[in-house]
Amino acid sequence: MQAAKPLFSYRKHWAERLTPAPFLPMSRAEMIELDWDECDIILISGDAYVDLPSFGMAIIGRLLEAQGFRVGIIAQPDWRSAEPFRALGRPALFFGITAGNMDSMVNRYTSDRRIRRDDSYTPGAEGGKRPDRSVIVYAQRAREAFGDVPIVIGGIEASLRRTAHFDYWSEKVRRSVLLDAKADMLVFGNAERQVCEIAHRLAAGESIDAITNVRGTVCVSKGTPEGWIEIDSTQVDTPGALNPSVDPYASEAQRLAANAPAAGAPQAGTNVVRFIRQVSNADRGHSVVRLPSFEQVSEDKVLYAHASRVVHVESNPGNARALVQRHGDRDVWLNPPPIPLTTAEFDRVYELPYQRIPHPAYGVARIPAYEMIRFSIAIQRGCFGGCTFCSITEHEGRIIQSRSEDSVIREIESIRDNVPGFTGVISDLGGPTANMYRIHCKSRDIESACRRPSCVYPGICKNLNTDHAPLIKLYRRARAVPGVKKVLIASGVRYDLALESPEYVKELVTHHVGGYLKIAPEAIGEGPLSKMMKPGIGAYDRFKELFDKYSKAAGKEQYLIPYFIAAHPGTTDEDMLELALWLKRNSFRADQVQAFLPGPMATATAMYHTGKNPLRKVTRDSEEVIVPKGLRVRRLHKAFLRYHDAENWPMLRVALKRMGRTDLIGSQRHQLVPAMQPRGTGGLPEGKRRPGTPFRTQHSEDRPTLGRAGKRGGSRRPAR
Repeated sequence: MQAAKPLFSYRKHWAERLTPAPFLPMSRAEMIELDWDECDIILISGDAYVDLPSFGMAIIGRLLEAQGFRVGIIAQPDWRSAEPFRALGRPALFFGITAGNMDSMVNRYTSDRRIRRDDSYTPGAEGGKRPDRSVIVYAQRAREAFGDVPIVIGGIEASLRRTAHFDYWSEKVRRSVLLDAKADMLVFGNAERQVCEIAHRLAAGESIDAITNVRGTVCVSKGTPEGWIEIDSTQVDTPGALNPSVDPYASEAQRLAANAPAAGAPQAGTNVVRFIRQVSNADRGHSVVRLPSFEQVSEDKVLYAHASRVVHVESNPGNARALVQRHGDRDVWLNPPPIPLTTAEFDRVYELPYQRIPHPAYGVARIPAYEMIRFSIAIQRGCFGGCTFCSITEHEGRIIQSRSEDSVIREIESIRDNVPGFTGVISDLGGPTANMYRIHCKSRDIESACRRPSCVYPGICKNLNTDHAPLIKLYRRARAVPGVKKVLIASGVRYDLALESPEYVKELVTHHVGGYLKIAPEAIGEGPLSKMMKPGIGAYDRFKELFDKYSKAAGKEQYLIPYFIAAHPGTTDEDMLELALWLKRNSFRADQVQAFLPGPMATATAMYHTGKNPLRKVTRDSEEVIVPKGLRVRRLHKAFLRYHDAENWPMLRVALKRMGRTDLIGSQRHQLVPAMQPRGTGGLPEGKRRPGTPFRTQHSEDRPTLGRAGKRGGSRRPAR
């Protein structure tokens, strides 16, 4: 993998003498106190401003400040006019715009497209403080406020919409958000390297239009550069050789004619090769893959699935090529992903002078997301699991970036000494997953060349170093910090990976479980599991054996809480019935359940939209995927997960009769639902309830808790 310019090696901007600020200013009054006449960069976010490295806005703001720039923040502005976007004046360099830590549509709507009542990233959890498709709306208002200021969009909402993408909420394919937002540039993935380079180049006098070659960015292209090789992947693969055999008797003119670009192909000087799978290492740095156009993927689902596969194949920063996609009369150019941070860079980013509390402007108002994570620490980034429904790999990548032990311990000490309300309990040491810390490919050369979407599916790769010893050592050091009473692990444990280290499981269960441990089998049937890229239920069973063994040895009564997804592509009614019977046999009762939510860019979303499987080569007659669509079937699949809820019994009886499983209707122990309906339950229209009955939350997606019968446990499911 090529080396990147060290993150902290730039010559600092002249305004370094005016920074750092106690808090990044949110008002002109704060700017005056800092003796600023203007901001160099203004960040606009859909989240409240919390100066904590768990909030992306705070990381980017403090990092740019460390580079010598004056950074202001406009948090959750009223988008109904441009005036709130003028609050800090005109930025000298650019606006940086993000929807926040969550996609604004996921934040506001459930998987059944119901509006959520609350927003965890807002003071008082008040809902409705950000617009739908926040990135687009904020960019438009910023453009109204100051039309000549460059606009750079980023964060997870922009990152996952960097190409033409299926939008679940409108049930159509939408353009790259770069075009809809009318922004100058889009930053995808973790943005530290990109924003630093962009800021310094703009400060040096470059035009935003000239900055087109930054890794991890998307821009509108003026044409494929002279001398580049354009690989045409605008059609699905067809049977036969990928490239025609070379005719040894052909003249030079004939060979050139055979490889000549078709009508409408890029400008002269560009070599166009159709359906090639490899280019030489010498040519890789100046080759670009042309995806099917926005118009093509909008009209042709097979081409959409094909494009999705290409985007995911070209995701390893060690070998990814640039991508280009036509939108009308414009090309959207995607540079390769950013180079991951080194451990030293990662440490410095997380040890910038964060106040670790919300901005004082919020007073005593509670911000639930902050309350939940103020005592947690990120020790790693990225995930090589590759779960198809998850957005981590598309955003953070599958190469694990880990902090040093010393840096993590210093942050624990900082929390102990400075964060109000600390009682001695660290609520989490983790990241996207709990147990990928310092785990990586045994060979950097193999890692840089690999195009597998997962290092652990269908089995753990032989080239993966699965040593959990560094993580065990970190846990032990964290527990030994004076003033720390308990260190909990709340991030999701990748249990199939944990099985490679029984010592890790023992350490985890003995010292770091607070009564319940959530893990995610997601399904038990091979149909859905193969489309999720998740291990079989046998891995869960083996992990549970170790969990129970070490809990008993420690003299603790502890429970595993498995959670599952309903209505995922590849799932049949029979799969959900099998899962319901498994839950009943194991005495599990889901208090709340999660239905599959097709987020933009996810592989499972491509399955949902197209009915094709992009995990394999896509052709017109390639594998079809069963997709549970429509409110009726989605509610049925959730009802199977909540088989014990009397409100669901009428629906389940109808389904069981249709499936020929009337043997499961009755009051016997092996049967799923009773034949008789209790008075006062069932049969009401969706959303209605009888006077005097509590409001049920079974349709509150992303908030599942699951415990043994008679026990309830857990909290809101961590964002994927």
